[in-house]
Amino acid sequence: MYNIDFNNPVHVHFIGIGGISMSGLASILLSEGFTVSGSDNKESELTEQLRNEGATIYIGQRYENITADIDLVVYTAAIRMDNPEFGSAMEHNLPMLTRAELLGQLMRNYDCSIAISGTHGKTTTSSMASEILLSMDTDPTLSIGGMLKAIGGNIRIGHSDYFLTEACEYTNSFLSFFPRYGVILNIEADHLDFFKDLADIRNSFHKFALLLPENGALIINGEIDNLSEITADVKCPIRTFGLSDSFDYYATDITYDASGHPSYTLHTPGGNTYPVILNVMGIHNVYNSLAALALADTLSFAMEPSLDAVDKCTGADRRFQIKGKIGDITIVDDYAHHPTEIKATLTAAEKFPHNHLWVVFQPHTYSRTKALMSDFADALSMAEHVVLADIYAARETDTLGISSEDLMKEIVKRGTDCHYFHSFSEIEIFLLQNCNPGDVLITMGAGDVLRVGEELLGQ
Repeated sequence: MYNIDFNNPVHVHFIGIGGISMSGLASILLSEGFTVSGSDNKESELTEQLRNEGATIYIGQRYENITADIDLVVYTAAIRMDNPEFGSAMEHNLPMLTRAELLGQLMRNYDCSIAISGTHGKTTTSSMASEILLSMDTDPTLSIGGMLKAIGGNIRIGHSDYFLTEACEYTNSFLSFFPRYGVILNIEADHLDFFKDLADIRNSFHKFALLLPENGALIINGEIDNLSEITADVKCPIRTFGLSDSFDYYATDITYDASGHPSYTLHTPGGNTYPVILNVMGIHNVYNSLAALALADTLSFAMEPSLDAVDKCTGADRRFQIKGKIGDITIVDDYAHHPTEIKATLTAAEKFPHNHLWVVFQPHTYSRTKALMSDFADALSMAEHVVLADIYAARETDTLGISSEDLMKEIVKRGTDCHYFHSFSEIEIFLLQNCNPGDVLITMGAGDVLRVGEELLGQ
């Protein structure tokens, strides 16, 4: 594998530079004096920001974008072998690294590197942990999988030994990392276009836990099934969290305010208790905050400022993000694209003031939709009205013989009102004709379904 010498900056080209993680890595290299170029399929705020920072940005991926002065090419798991820039780099025998391999090499430069992993909740937990690091004046470098208001984007470049990043399991990316502290929020079946089954996924999380050194720590959800399989042979101290007093960090006395924001009593290993007030919705965020506060305590941070930091965290964009109102209809956007995430969001939404609950859901990838079809139907049926968009293909080209119509049929079988339209414009017309004042409308999915709400709001 090519090893970057950070004392000798070179020209690095990113295939897919506009991605939330790739753009952050490009920014870090630019700050370190590297020459950066990259391509993406469309302009965005992220590509414009990189251009302003000094990167050369190509819109469209072409063979000729790989120029003679490039020393290293970085690409994501979404890049296919037939990509013209990938092929050009191979033809010219250029060194190549995956996004995860580059991120792993960056982590080696920081004594206190933190990786937040789990099937769900990585971005929100990373946001909470980032707020804590910022409140403690650690001057951290942060790489978040969403836009965080506290840093005005998805990346913050610090000048200390603190580095925090999300750690995604897809294609075993997180096994290329070098964290000192690791968090595992939960482990469920997902990314089944790569993993064989849940046992395969659990094995990868076990390998991730084994990466942690003796002078680090693993913070893990104690409610994960057969936890000992994940923690077996782990070299570092292990700290658990959950809703039972059998765990190191646990929550009791959970209540909700009128907007669905939870509060609870935090119990720590030393027998201390603290009141926690959250500004994000849902029981899933109780777990996320427990992980963030357990991390703070593990890092020997004072608990009071850590609690204040978690209290003021409103989460990242696209996490039950209230976008606005139209005709007294509240429009919310949420990134949920897995049945467990959908259930968590809709459970939280039940505590949010509303007359009727509408969900516009855009399934993400054919493989996930097919593998979890019944679970998707069960989760979405928690809403009173469901409107389905076409499946967002993302990295896939094979439809596997399914469409959103198949999901609609499963939802209708469960007695839930469900409609399917091929275009966003048809969805928008239908919603304008059928939503009523006092209703809540959630656009949901990991694709571009947020455009429906934004069009309705005239944004």
